[in-house]
Amino acid sequence: MNRIATAKQREVQRIVDALSIAIAQHRLTPGMRLIEAQIVEVLQANRNHVQAALQRMALQHIVTIEPNRGAMVAKPEAREAREIFIARRAIESAIVISITPEAMARAVDEIDAQQQAEKDASDRADRRDIVREFSQFHLLLAKVSGNKVLGEILSNLMVRSSLIVALYQRNDIPSCQCAEHTAIISALKAGDVKQAQAIMIEHLNQLEQQLDLTDSAPQELNLRQALLLN
Repeated sequence: MNRIATAKQREVQRIVDALSIAIAQHRLTPGMRLIEAQIVEVLQANRNHVQAALQRMALQHIVTIEPNRGAMVAKPEAREAREIFIARRAIESAIVISITPEAMARAVDEIDAQQQAEKDASDRADRRDIVREFSQFHLLLAKVSGNKVLGEILSNLMVRSSLIVALYQRNDIPSCQCAEHTAIISALKAGDVKQAQAIMIEHLNQLEQQLDLTDSAPQELNLRQALLLN
């Protein structure tokens, strides 16, 4: 029984991950309907598992489920967008201040690889890769901190941030910047967590200031195409 339960949990998580990645990379946009039959077909999943995944994402405020309409990607209001950034400043400050130079040294290869991936994506001007790599930077710092609870909270906030950017960003250029990330890494490697924390807070402030926090209509996309893209 335990093995069956564990297998089900892994499958539900696979579906959650696929949908979350598509949202984070702006392939699934705010307000887009999530048709169960299409998810079952594209992800070759069990319908019950798809339903469980959507229910889990609804609890995380990534998906909304309405009677007679089904599931759709959440469409956060401007007030929620501001609250998400308040939460990110608190969580990411806590993450940064808990990272030691020793932790940075242990993760140096992964950090260097991620920084190079950011640069490569920026050089290619590939929006999807840029969004993925810039988001990965924040999640990697949570991993380096070793605090799994903060990491889980941030993972949810990052997906919800992607929805906010899709709705409210003033232009089509991803707003995160490699130079700011590099400055945070340099401060952490030097053991100056206060400086790293200050840069992170200013970085998040800049991201929020690049948003036009007024409601706007989402772009209609095809669910099947969004999930098939890699």
